[in-house]
Amino acid sequence: MHHLRQYWIRIRSSLWFVPLAMVLGAIVLAVLLILADVAVGADWIGGHSLLFGVGAAGARGMLSAIAGSMMTVASLTFTLTISTLATASSQYTSRLIRHFMRDRLNQFVLGYFVGLFGYCLIVLRTIRSGEEGAFVPSLAVMGGLLLALLSIGVLIFFIHHIASSIQAGTILERVTADTLRAIDELFPADLGEAKMPALTTPGPTSLDPSQSADEAIPSQSRWHAVPAGRFGYVESVDAKGLLAIAAEIDSVIRMIADIGAFVTPAGSLCEIALPSPPEEALVTRLRGAFDIGGSRTIEQDAAFGIRQIVDIALKALSPGINDTTTGVMCVDHLAVVLERIAARPIPDRLRAEDGVIRFIGSGRSFDVLAGLCLNQIRQSASGNTAVMTALLSAIAAAGRQASDPDRRQTLSRHARLIAELARKSLTCSDDLDPVRIMAAETSAELDTRA
Repeated sequence: MHHLRQYWIRIRSSLWFVPLAMVLGAIVLAVLLILADVAVGADWIGGHSLLFGVGAAGARGMLSAIAGSMMTVASLTFTLTISTLATASSQYTSRLIRHFMRDRLNQFVLGYFVGLFGYCLIVLRTIRSGEEGAFVPSLAVMGGLLLALLSIGVLIFFIHHIASSIQAGTILERVTADTLRAIDELFPADLGEAKMPALTTPGPTSLDPSQSADEAIPSQSRWHAVPAGRFGYVESVDAKGLLAIAAEIDSVIRMIADIGAFVTPAGSLCEIALPSPPEEALVTRLRGAFDIGGSRTIEQDAAFGIRQIVDIALKALSPGINDTTTGVMCVDHLAVVLERIAARPIPDRLRAEDGVIRFIGSGRSFDVLAGLCLNQIRQSASGNTAVMTALLSAIAAAGRQASDPDRRQTLSRHARLIAELARKSLTCSDDLDPVRIMAAETSAELDTRA
């Protein structure tokens, strides 16, 4: 099921699946309307000649014109899509290309025009003139005309969509929404049992709150690495599958490669605690729980969503562009992400089955995720009062959602780092004082609540 889900994610992110499905749907629609023409008969069609009265030559000419124009418009649509990908890649970041490829509207519009072309071809083949045994599928021809008229609205809406989709605000809104969904999936609470304070039946692999991960494995076992066998990015991990394998063989599995990490063929995906090295069949099963691809995906990798927003901010704040407004917009959207992370409990890395440790995760901590959101933008914000102020506002907003004292201390440390940057890079007191005062107030509020 895990691999089927990943395969479906890859299909959704392609430009071919939806258009191909729409072409097949258009062919089916053409066949059904032709059969309806046969079932209705010429008498009923003749009684509505004002609406359906078109001869074989006229029907051929109209459908040929529609088919030719649809291929032209489909080429225009493809060109505009590629141009948008190039613009987004150069102006923002190349990691946004997959976001545009998986845009449902882009896929629908391309599929609509190509599907209408296929529809016209199917209907054209059934039109016969008098010497061939006259047959004109008037319902199907009228359907083609209506679809062609509708295509005008589709083209206009597509141009509007393309124009709006390359705006910074639209891109940031969509990436932020995808990141929030990934956060909701990244921090579930249904992977085995969390670490428990006590057990009724202690043993060599019993779960004890004072035990470390190494102390939780049997004394006769040791860690054996499971190599990746190929290179690429870890796109997703079937953690429940790993938990089930560990319970089945009465062992412990420890993740080494986190989601989004790049692995080499000899690099370790995970480690398994066994008295002797695992057999090849077991290694194959363990590898099968990891999906490795050529690029990172956002579905289970919230850090990749953060990476995209940070990359847009870094390019905006680069000396060659110096777009402070876009940089502040990026920080504003990162504030939303940071709030969600601060309020969301991160599951214990130690997961158990029936009171026995079976799985040791490798998820990112709040400290790491907060650093991904704040560090690089702070480092690029030297001398920029607006960006420093936006970062402090994001930290304060996240602090109000954080109930964990350690998380508030992490946020307070970032506020102090911004204050230190302001002291070193801002020479004018009118610029320095607002940042210094805001940083002091933010740190004081976080430290007080801690």
